[in-house]
Amino acid sequence: MKLTNNFNKSEFECKCGCEMPNEVFLQIQKLACQLQHIRDFIRLPINITNAYRCPSHNKKVGGVSNSQHILGKAADLQVNDSNPEAIFQVIDTLAEYGHVLQGGLGLYNTFVHYDIRKTRARWDKTKE
Repeated sequence: MKLTNNFNKSEFECKCGCEMPNEVFLQIQKLACQLQHIRDFIRLPINITNAYRCPSHNKKVGGVSNSQHILGKAADLQVNDSNPEAIFQVIDTLAEYGHVLQGGLGLYNTFVHYDIRKTRARWDKTKE
């Protein structure tokens, strides 16, 4: 099922194969729209490595118990030929100027976490 020009529902599904709850799907639709704005701005494909995680899968992969992934409000992103720091900076700037929803933004060695929690949160896990 197509959510935006460049994102399909399947990209956001839990890796364990469980059914996504309806209330989570509503959040995924909002998240996909924000990711589409980011993709349109950078003009490069975005690979979603992780999005919705059911509580049991979240626990299995070591996610925090209050993870935005459980709510369908978060995605971990990679962009080919772009380093995570550059993508982090682009998203941070887009959020600062109101082009995408303000939320959580985390920098990791191989990906960027973006979520639509409504409050600003920033972290850097590249040095751990």
